[in-house]
Amino acid sequence: MVRKSKYILAALLTVITLTSAAQNSQVMYYMNLPQNHMLNPALKPTNKVYIGLPVISGMNLNINNNFFNFSDVFVNGVVPDSLVTIFHPDYDPSEFIKKIKDVNAIQTEALVQLFGLGFGVGKDLYVFLDINERVDANIAFPGDFLRLGLEGNEQFVGKTIDLSSLRGNAMYYREAGLGFSKNFTDELRLGIKFKTLFGIASASIDNRSLGITVNDDYTHTFNADLSANFSAPVNFFLSGQNTIDSVNFDDSRFEETSEIIDFLLGTKNMGLGVDIGAEYKISDKLKVSAAVTDLGYIKWKKDVSNLEARSEFVFSGIDMLDVYNGTMDFDSLGTILLDSLQNSFYLNDTKSAFTTTLPMGVSLGGSYNLTKSFSVGVLSYTKFVGSQIKEALTFSANLNVRNVFSTTIAYTAMNHRYDNLGVGLAFKPGWFQFYLLADRIPVTWNKIVSEGTTIPLPASWNTVHIRLGMNLAFGNRVEKKSDKPMLMIQDEVPAPKKKK
Repeated sequence: MVRKSKYILAALLTVITLTSAAQNSQVMYYMNLPQNHMLNPALKPTNKVYIGLPVISGMNLNINNNFFNFSDVFVNGVVPDSLVTIFHPDYDPSEFIKKIKDVNAIQTEALVQLFGLGFGVGKDLYVFLDINERVDANIAFPGDFLRLGLEGNEQFVGKTIDLSSLRGNAMYYREAGLGFSKNFTDELRLGIKFKTLFGIASASIDNRSLGITVNDDYTHTFNADLSANFSAPVNFFLSGQNTIDSVNFDDSRFEETSEIIDFLLGTKNMGLGVDIGAEYKISDKLKVSAAVTDLGYIKWKKDVSNLEARSEFVFSGIDMLDVYNGTMDFDSLGTILLDSLQNSFYLNDTKSAFTTTLPMGVSLGGSYNLTKSFSVGVLSYTKFVGSQIKEALTFSANLNVRNVFSTTIAYTAMNHRYDNLGVGLAFKPGWFQFYLLADRIPVTWNKIVSEGTTIPLPASWNTVHIRLGMNLAFGNRVEKKSDKPMLMIQDEVPAPKKKK
């Protein structure tokens, strides 16, 4: 059982050290796939019609963090007996502290395409419909908060640490989008996609002000002005002082299948969104493109709970060093911190609706055709998550043989790393198109060893993006050559003179 627990822990920690970079796949952008209109609604596939079947047409996982890698979790590639290896006595906290940023973020996103449909109308109009199940979650916390825990209180005595950059948001929602793209001139193609959003569950933090003052006696004073909003089937129970005594999930609402369906198909939490894109043909070989995606919001009205923290509270001056030197275990530390935070919040009876915005993305790209089928491309993708801006720059080589075969090899600089490779592959034997994409493939690998068993795992891995699926695709858009020039040549041939 202990051995199994180690491998489960290794897998969980591997996932924790990853973070998804928001449904954007730089690899997919220049491939001949119907799904690339999700990145830019102006992009048009060569297929006349495509159908995305539920679930199998597209599954997307995107995970990343900006401050530590897999190699920072395990000491010397060994899974020891201690449950969390960064708290192992042999681990040097200073090595981890070097990697801490001013704002440290962890982000996870997942998308499952429930249905997809696209078809051409007339000469150049393309219509597409998508229904997607989406999960977006992110958390950001200031570096001084981690330094306080790992380095101890001494350097912060008499100082107030600003935690106003602390934020968190998690949303589970469904989007239904209808879009169009069309050539407005011979060079310019525009696309737009309107989306209706149906929220299922949400949790978010509205941090107006938060700070920690380290007192002379090493106690910590929190000054808080923040709120936490929930839209989910949870119950909050109060103590006599109107603070939170306990929280539990209301599983009584899911005893019947019909109740589960009603919850998942609810329409009380609604919002709107839009994607806008453009593609401009500078010459027969050179194209540039731009898009703004996930510009939208959801207003949450169902199962709303509002927690408020507007107070000053003190807890004893403890830090992570107590865990390292053995005077306190990690569970006890976590319990004390959670109790202090829990006693500082009170429940607001207003049950006020709240609004969350989608993490907007901006894409700028350019491609150059070296041959009819082979091109090179560059793509910049900027994502706005709260007040944080994330940038990724990708260079790619792309091969598209009509709609039969498509592949891409890409290099991406992002997330404070410059060794990310990506590969995309799609092929279409008949009506079925299969595709597999992997961004940010780790280049270097280490091994973890437990009880004589060796497992290869990435050495420096803080981002991963995987997308795979299958489409039904019909027809291939082929430009027909006009025979008009031939007719003109024939017309210009002088008629033979008649003999007198």
